[in-house]
Amino acid sequence: MSDLYLSHIRNWILKSPPAEWMLRSARELLIGTLKQGPIPLHVAFEMDGNRRFAKNHKIETIEGHHLGFEALARVLEICYKCGVKVVTVYAFSIENFNRPKHEVNGLMAMAKVKLEQLVQHGELLDRYGAGIRVLGERSLIPDDVLVYVDRAIEMTKHNKDAVLNICFPYTSRAEMTSAIKATVDEYTTAPRLPNTPFSQSRITQKIRSNRSKNSVPSIKEESADHNEDDDVDDSMSSTTALDPDSPPLQSTPVKAAKFQNPEAITAEVINSHTYTAECPPLDIFIRTSGVTRLSDFMLWQCHEDTQIFFLKCLWPEFDLWHFVPILLEWQWRQKKLGEKESTRK
Repeated sequence: MSDLYLSHIRNWILKSPPAEWMLRSARELLIGTLKQGPIPLHVAFEMDGNRRFAKNHKIETIEGHHLGFEALARVLEICYKCGVKVVTVYAFSIENFNRPKHEVNGLMAMAKVKLEQLVQHGELLDRYGAGIRVLGERSLIPDDVLVYVDRAIEMTKHNKDAVLNICFPYTSRAEMTSAIKATVDEYTTAPRLPNTPFSQSRITQKIRSNRSKNSVPSIKEESADHNEDDDVDDSMSSTTALDPDSPPLQSTPVKAAKFQNPEAITAEVINSHTYTAECPPLDIFIRTSGVTRLSDFMLWQCHEDTQIFFLKCLWPEFDLWHFVPILLEWQWRQKKLGEKESTRK
């Protein structure tokens, strides 16, 4: 009896009305219990193992990715129901563009399908007030895919209670490079000096205008009746105009542009230019499939308090029962951290 056949039998049993009611009740009770403790604000998932799951179950690769999307829908509902505010998922790496062209085209077509599925599952995001943000190198996204990206963002732009960050196409090195470039631009761009009525150019223009009027008597005589109007029309009153017979105007030294001190650049300054600048610090990082590396994902966001979990299960298998032990361990560590801080005080 094949694993796929057993899987179908298990799914048939679990989808029966009594089983669904029992599982739903157990989920609600468990989530309600978890919400009594601290809840992470930001959780990241590196969704790995779709192709391996398809190979192990002797199904098409595309079917494995579809099951991976169903797992994502389950995980989003679990996270938002528990109180997680930001979920970040790794959907497509910039390095994937180095794969054969036919494979890249297949991945782009799959991206359109998944984004379209997100649009179709909009009620889930609306229910928890989650807005979609696509993080990465927008210029690398093909135009036909960009239409689906913009549609998904537009569909949820009114949701402000939670966030779904989709990293596509993304690598941490590209993100950090972009943040550093933005920081350099900020600290090497001279501040724009405000234009004032007493600027050097304004005074020079006024003097030249008065001299030209005095040098043409006929024009001055013809416009004698309009002197009062001229005075009113001038942007500055006569008190700011200089007499043409006065000594030559001494040039006012122009102040050198004052740049920001590069010594003031801190990690917080660079962080303000990252893709996740508006998100809370990363609390939990989860990668499935048993691989124990970050693979150029969220390298900047992983800090000393981020808890990283490498799970052996494949992504389509990930469910509440995998997430609960992680959340319980995170809550336990938060409690220990709070005890240490209180002891120090």
